Amino acid sequence: MSNSIAAVSRIAFLASDVLVDSQPAYPATSQFSRHFQSFAETTGRQPLTFEVPVGGDPASTILRNGSTASLVSFTASATSHTAVRLVLQATDLSSLPLVLHIAVTDDLSDVILLRSAVPFFLVSYTAQQAHDNALLAFRLARVEKKAVIHVFYEHNDDVSDVTTEGDIWRLLHSEKLAPGASFSPENGTNGHIEQAGVTNGDVHLTNGINGSHSPSGTESPTDSGIPNGVTNGFSDIADAPSPVPASLYELYDAALLSTVSCTRRTCRPLSFRGVDNPHTVAFVLGSLPHNLELDGVAFVSISLLTPFEPSKVLHVIPPSTSRVILLEQLRRSNTKWTSLFLDIVNILQERQTSRRILVQNIWFTDTEQINATSLFKLLNATSNLRSTSPLQLGNDAPSGPLVTVPHVPKHEVSYTKILSYIFGDHLEISNSPSFVPTQGAIATSPEFALGRVRGQFEQRAQLISSVQALMEVEGISPELHKALGQWLLVKDDRSKSRAVSDQVVATLKSANLQNAHVNRILALRAHLPARSRWIIGSDAWSYDLGSSGLHHAIASGLDINILILDSVPYSSRHSADPHRRKQDAGLYAMNHGDVYVASVAVYSSYAHVLQAIMEADRHKGPSVVLAYLPYQSENTPALDVLKETKLAVDSGYWPLYRWDPVKEARGQEPFTLDSDSVKNDLQQFLDRQNHLSQLVRSKPQLATELVSSLGESVKEARRKKAAEAYSDLLVALDAPPLVVLYASDGGTAEKYAKKLMNRAKARGLSASIGTMDSMSIETLANEEYVAFVTSTAGQGEPPQNGRTLFKAFNAAAGRGDRPFSKLRYAVFALGDSHYWPRPEDAHFYNRPGKELDSRLEQLGGERFAPLGLGDDQDADGPETGYKVWEPLVWKALGVDSIQVLEAEPDPITNEHIKVASRYLRGTIAEGLQDTSTGALAPSDTQLTKFHGIYQQDDRDIRDERQAQGAEPAYSFMIRVRMPGGVCTPKQWLQMDRISDEHGNGTFKITTRSTFQFHGVIKRHLKPTIQGINKVLLDTLAACGDVNRNVICSAIPSKSKLHARVYEFSKLVSNHLLPRTTAYHEIWLDNKLVAGEAVKDFEPLYGEFYLPRKFKVAVVVPPTNDVDIFANDLGFIAIVDKNGELIGFNVAVGGGMGVTHGNKKTYPRLADVIGFCTVEQGPLVAEKVMLTQRDFGNRVDRKNARLKYTIDRMGLDVFKAEVESRLGYKLSPARPFTFDRNVDDFGWTIGEDGKHHVTLFIENGRVQDEPGQDFKKGLREIAKIHKGTFRLTANQHLIISDIETDDVPHIKRLLAEYKLDNLNFTGLRLSSSACVAFPTCGLAMAESERYLPILIDKVEKICEEYGLRNDSIVMRMTGCPNGCARPYLAEVAFVGKAPGSYLMLLGGGYYGQRLNKIYRESVSEPEILAILRPMIKRYALERLEGEHFGDFVIRAGYIAPTTEGKNWYDRMGGEGKFREVAAQ
Repeated sequence: MSNSIAAVSRIAFLASDVLVDSQPAYPATSQFSRHFQSFAETTGRQPLTFEVPVGGDPASTILRNGSTASLVSFTASATSHTAVRLVLQATDLSSLPLVLHIAVTDDLSDVILLRSAVPFFLVSYTAQQAHDNALLAFRLARVEKKAVIHVFYEHNDDVSDVTTEGDIWRLLHSEKLAPGASFSPENGTNGHIEQAGVTNGDVHLTNGINGSHSPSGTESPTDSGIPNGVTNGFSDIADAPSPVPASLYELYDAALLSTVSCTRRTCRPLSFRGVDNPHTVAFVLGSLPHNLELDGVAFVSISLLTPFEPSKVLHVIPPSTSRVILLEQLRRSNTKWTSLFLDIVNILQERQTSRRILVQNIWFTDTEQINATSLFKLLNATSNLRSTSPLQLGNDAPSGPLVTVPHVPKHEVSYTKILSYIFGDHLEISNSPSFVPTQGAIATSPEFALGRVRGQFEQRAQLISSVQALMEVEGISPELHKALGQWLLVKDDRSKSRAVSDQVVATLKSANLQNAHVNRILALRAHLPARSRWIIGSDAWSYDLGSSGLHHAIASGLDINILILDSVPYSSRHSADPHRRKQDAGLYAMNHGDVYVASVAVYSSYAHVLQAIMEADRHKGPSVVLAYLPYQSENTPALDVLKETKLAVDSGYWPLYRWDPVKEARGQEPFTLDSDSVKNDLQQFLDRQNHLSQLVRSKPQLATELVSSLGESVKEARRKKAAEAYSDLLVALDAPPLVVLYASDGGTAEKYAKKLMNRAKARGLSASIGTMDSMSIETLANEEYVAFVTSTAGQGEPPQNGRTLFKAFNAAAGRGDRPFSKLRYAVFALGDSHYWPRPEDAHFYNRPGKELDSRLEQLGGERFAPLGLGDDQDADGPETGYKVWEPLVWKALGVDSIQVLEAEPDPITNEHIKVASRYLRGTIAEGLQDTSTGALAPSDTQLTKFHGIYQQDDRDIRDERQAQGAEPAYSFMIRVRMPGGVCTPKQWLQMDRISDEHGNGTFKITTRSTFQFHGVIKRHLKPTIQGINKVLLDTLAACGDVNRNVICSAIPSKSKLHARVYEFSKLVSNHLLPRTTAYHEIWLDNKLVAGEAVKDFEPLYGEFYLPRKFKVAVVVPPTNDVDIFANDLGFIAIVDKNGELIGFNVAVGGGMGVTHGNKKTYPRLADVIGFCTVEQGPLVAEKVMLTQRDFGNRVDRKNARLKYTIDRMGLDVFKAEVESRLGYKLSPARPFTFDRNVDDFGWTIGEDGKHHVTLFIENGRVQDEPGQDFKKGLREIAKIHKGTFRLTANQHLIISDIETDDVPHIKRLLAEYKLDNLNFTGLRLSSSACVAFPTCGLAMAESERYLPILIDKVEKICEEYGLRNDSIVMRMTGCPNGCARPYLAEVAFVGKAPGSYLMLLGGGYYGQRLNKIYRESVSEPEILAILRPMIKRYALERLEGEHFGDFVIRAGYIAPTTEGKNWYDRMGGEGKFREVAAQ
């Protein structure tokens, strides 16, 4: 091993799960990363590696990626920026299993800041010591779960003894040794440790570990016969300062024992060398020459800086000592005395008795200048000096850092040349690299530059004040008075102020006035000329606007200009760390209201750059100019920079714009878009008159359109035109009014009713619309023409919003009333002729419409058009029947001859709602303020889904409330976004609290491994969302047409692998997360960025978002517990022979949703299309999703999922499109196998030695019931649990990461609350159900409340035939949308109407095969009658290892489903088991 960096890099690579490497300033590259790449190639190991760019915040990267890792390494070369960023987050970092390896050369000034930040601070001076201390640091961090700083010198001396990879692993995983335990190396050369040798915490050795050691090989001073351990005139060691803190040193001591047993080398916290009875003891913190010796001087090298044990310090100071010095290798210090020096002084002062010891602090820098002569001279000259500041050794003055001027890449000169060209001598770069040699590296930061500028403005204010005061002094010459007056007039004019300034100075000097104001003006004369002040920085400032100092500059209000250079090429925009999201500094600056902002690109428009820079300089206040300069290195040709700039600007990735707040104050448009290509594209878009752009776009002035809705003049012109046309029709026609009434649950009947009304109005009729229940018999009796449109619900029942009127009609008919003597009516009914296939059920088809038509006639009404029937099974669905029925209506009303020339408006769809929502805002905020109703507007209920919220009502009491004249009992379901399904005990307790305070007292574990609350009323929505966010969870994108909660396998036994896939799940989730700020504005009361002036930007989704939902899952074979093939996108983990994750097979096109009776809809399993690496995964997910975004069906939502897109395009074409967007082909898929998709219940131990227990939570409902206080029990567990909770995709719960010592306590609580009961049948343990009634608005039948009851009866059959413990996957849903993934179950039931279900058979046991419809309508008696003989045959005839789904296919009950498109083929059973359908 060639040097210390290589040695430390190797150990960090082999020991760590996560590596975070800080990158140096360009063009330098990290020495650590080069070694990491080399080790990755030679070892095959692949820890998660993250690079922090110069100026980035390493602490946030560590906290974000290392919170769940077993060991985290941070590597960096020492800089003040890195030290400050780590100190700011020290509290959070100190409790992580983290080692911070920081390399130094000849200065400890920066790293000494970190001494108090973490529990342990190690220092290494040689490469071998760096190797050994690295092992010690990792042992400490892993065992004690605390952060360790390891500072080491960059030496090129060889590491003579390298610890093997196997020994490193054993060291990290070996049992913890107690301090003082015995250790005897095999050859006995390194001494021994004996319990008897421990006195007051000291270990006395001949050549041991923790004791002091003299160079002669004799015992250390405290071992040389001093009675009672008395040293250097002190009292007994027992009186020495107590350990600070003793426990930390004991932890260090235990780790040291383990490390020494591994390396067979001593490793001392304080190393003593020199004479036995010195008059001077020199503690050394720094790299001194090894051969440095002085008579009467002993040197103590400090290797353990924290904890700094007082007893150990006293131990190495013999009684002969009269002088103690501290030699520190420092160039500067933020305090007069360093903390280490003060600690030594405190130790000596507190324990000193009879004699005084001179204590001195000496700083040195260059080791080459240190020799025995120079040190002797300094010690001799200061032998009696009580210094008031540290002494200096060597020629270097440590007043400031000796740093080189930062290199400015040559491409960036293009912008600085423009500044120089425009402003010439007036230009001042306030953070110029030229300041670094005199003021340190901090001089280039925004904070420093801002402070410098603020000081200049304050001095100029003093200058102005002095000039004004001098002008009022009597006796000054007219020439001087005139010069001063001219300067005050032109002081802010750069071109004039310089000439006048020279005149003022010359006049003052010639006047020879003895005046304080004159002296001050001359002293401040550098500020007489006006200057253009600029701060120039990189896009690294945009990653953390607050910590970088950019926020302070923007918010200062000072007249300062900031130029931020963004060098990320357009083609490399996705290669950055996806966790480190770059903030939009432009939008951020606009939000302050007084900041000029421009976005420019010199290789796109030179003139635009000039214009923006001059406008920025003229603006009196802060200005931010974002400048694009894409290059990879200094060797990047200018032509490549030009190409990348063109790509970025033309695509809209880097828009050119200017924002001038002064214009806004004048009532002018402040925002100007200067990108020609974007303007042209936008103009073409505005000109398109299609069903999407018509709603929100017309053709006003372009700049206005960017910040407002349709122009007022255009709207007014349309109003007038429409009014004139309408008046003309009314004058020309004399037709009766038409009332359109509808009853609709799903919205289809309502859509046709509105279509009828709109077409009636277009023909000049006076038309109105309403629900059937909005009319009473009395009101209806006064109408002349009424058209009824009704759909069919349940078992031939009327829809919910028509039932009251239906009941009133039946009651009136029963009494023999005939109230409709003047009413003329027509009825159009919608239904599905195949929904009830059995002959005895055929009368349910369109039953409400048929009964309504005959009932109206019975009540005295006269039919003006025959009954119309719309059938979902027709080629065009209900449209086929409607096209026949509607002309008959117009003919009866006498308007059939009217030609309607103006196209009727298209119905408002979800696509219209999304694009008009202003990136998911809609009128949600206004709706929350409306206390007159418990509901939100219908359009807003579509948007709240994107925020994780569904509007529902209690369907159990819906009829009762309607009878009372009250609106439905509205409430909301809230779903949490929790990638990977992992939460902390604190988060669990908050979810528990929210369910009690704002929900219905329960919460649900969903099939997407997250929490779901029900019964939240409108006024509790915001407090609930805010409560969720308080524990660092959210609900954004938990629902809606976006990527939803990413789930992954729970796999408790594979702790390390789970950590990798869990982190990958979070990575994909965050990468595909919508970027709209609407969520934070509406629910968290964050201010709208830049008002209405600048709209949100969705880089992935755009303003239309996706055609439908998009689901992603990550699975680890052989357990398919997430049903990977049911997802739009699946990642199947592939591991190497060592169990290390190497990548994923990619599966696309899965989906469960179906519409009853619509054979254009079907479930589908995902297809595996290739393999990708872990690093490629997020980008693969993005490209698959974007292909669906661009090719998905936006016309028919029922056919909008990715599965239909793939079947329409063809899998090969779809794959080629994805690979085209990726820029490379996916590798061939790797082999894998699955053997189940159910959870493994009970206790297990993970690879890391921690315990896990999987609990059965029936259908995921966490609640308290009589004798089953599950919710309370889990609450009590969360209060004491130190690990995590994992929610499974099968709706169960894993209490994870339980320490061995905590297992008995957890078991006691599980038993107390009966959570450990797993005495259930295999059928029940394998079951799953969705929520359905009473809250789900889509439910057609019971599910969660009914499945346990059904299982009670079915499991008796199983037990009767000896199948109690056999797993049969049974699932139930209340509607065909498939939330519980029923189409993969071996036996499933899908609700069609209350008490009636679709029955499906033949699914694969591990989710590899779809089931098929066996019966289209079954009730409970029929279910039991079908299953009993089937289960009996299975028990008697099954093959070895054959599962139920496979058996029913082999036994001939059902045909296998080979692919989704064939799902309906051979449905209804096979042969003698086939169902007879209605003809």
